Amino acid sequence: MTSRTEKVAVYPGTFDPITNGHVDILDRSLVLFDRVIVAIATNPRKEPLFTVEERIEFMRRAMNGRDDRVTYDAMTGLLVDYCRKNGASCIVRGLRALADFEYEFQFAHMNRRLAPGVDTVFFMTDERHHYVSSSLVKEVAGLGGQLTGLVPPAVERALKDKLKPQAGASHDD
Repeated sequence: MTSRTEKVAVYPGTFDPITNGHVDILDRSLVLFDRVIVAIATNPRKEPLFTVEERIEFMRRAMNGRDDRVTYDAMTGLLVDYCRKNGASCIVRGLRALADFEYEFQFAHMNRRLAPGVDTVFFMTDERHHYVSSSLVKEVAGLGGQLTGLVPPAVERALKDKLKPQAGASHDD
């Protein structure tokens, strides 16, 4: 149960897979919030490479038990309904580039319209991670590229196991 003064945020995403940029945003959000719920979204428009259970386990391993104020959950439906149900007054999002801002700006305003008591907080991605996306990581992994420093070690191993390099792929790109 959430106390009246406890500041709870939801950090939603498909996290397919989690990157070090995601971990950085989660760590930084814990400075502002008493509790953060990582909500692994099932997006019907996307075909995930990893199951929800695998993605939750990757996140747990990446956090390595360093903060018991983080909980992990799967979610479907409207994000604002999920926030209300879990006593969260804030949504955490990371921004890498201007294109992210335009996309997230629309969603933040729609969420605010649907749930006036739920705000969105944006974190600028650390410059070490600003070019990294889950999609790009999967593409690099599928072509046999190096992922060290981009994703947690467990994710790197899982990607190598799941995405064998394509025959004849060039590693020069």
